[in-house]
Amino acid sequence: MTISEHMETFHGLPIFEFPEPGESPALPAPEAAAWRISVFYDADETWPQAFERFLAAVDPAPVRALVIGNWADEPGEGSEDVVAALVAAKDRLPALRALFLGDITYEESEISWINQSDVTPLLEAFPALTEFGVRGGDGLVFPPITHSALRSLSVETGGLGGEVVRGIGASDLPALERLDLWLGTSWYGGTATVADLEPFLSGTRLPHLTSLGLHNSEIQDEIAVAVAGAPVVARLSTLDLSMGTLGDVGAEALLAGQPLTHLRTLDLHHHFMTSAMADRVVAALQPAGVTVDVSEPETADAENRYTAVAE
Repeated sequence: MTISEHMETFHGLPIFEFPEPGESPALPAPEAAAWRISVFYDADETWPQAFERFLAAVDPAPVRALVIGNWADEPGEGSEDVVAALVAAKDRLPALRALFLGDITYEESEISWINQSDVTPLLEAFPALTEFGVRGGDGLVFPPITHSALRSLSVETGGLGGEVVRGIGASDLPALERLDLWLGTSWYGGTATVADLEPFLSGTRLPHLTSLGLHNSEIQDEIAVAVAGAPVVARLSTLDLSMGTLGDVGAEALLAGQPLTHLRTLDLHHHFMTSAMADRVVAALQPAGVTVDVSEPETADAENRYTAVAE
């Protein structure tokens, strides 16, 4: 699977693409849209210049959500200038509650080619953010931080570094309700281990977590085994182990472990379970009212399994 489409909504708002220079379509009210700001290769302006044009054309004070699209004038350009421009504008965006950095499709850049940077200055600059997402693991830095308002954090990669996972795990995020990590493969920089996930699985670091996604991983069976006995599961409503290499070993562990019948949703789509095992999982949980997704079955021996998103 590749990421072929831009996001259409964010933070409950329709996404509106801020126009390129010279275009003058009717603009929605500042608070009525999630504004995507992008530039493209060989563009006549840099991303910070496009952002300044946005701030001049749209009253930034009521803006609730921003979606940052492609920023690179050439492949491999990092997000440092984007982060710096957003931080510099923090006082002009007092209503900002949601920010996504890297709504970039494969036609613009494969996910493993998206070059990020230290993104935590954004969280420090916007203490009222409730939703933050980032796509791309190359160069991504996330040292431990404290953020009292954040309720949703997503990190989408084809390979997530263990140091990033450990940084998130060591952060103080008392309001976080949803955590979504695309762990990826070692081929594309995925070095996170099951041990790195312990702060999330123990439930001690994130007291309000109700939705946990640990997916798109080449060690999905190992993760499932750890999740099967993890204390955090008892208070989850959504558990997402999809998009990875989950097979019968991991599924068997889930069935033999702690009860999952309290879940509202168990997402296992894109998996390597046998049809008999997938049927067992559905039969065990669906009668209790759990919505179980076992779509997109794949077939490969253990050595040749693949994640849904990598390159």
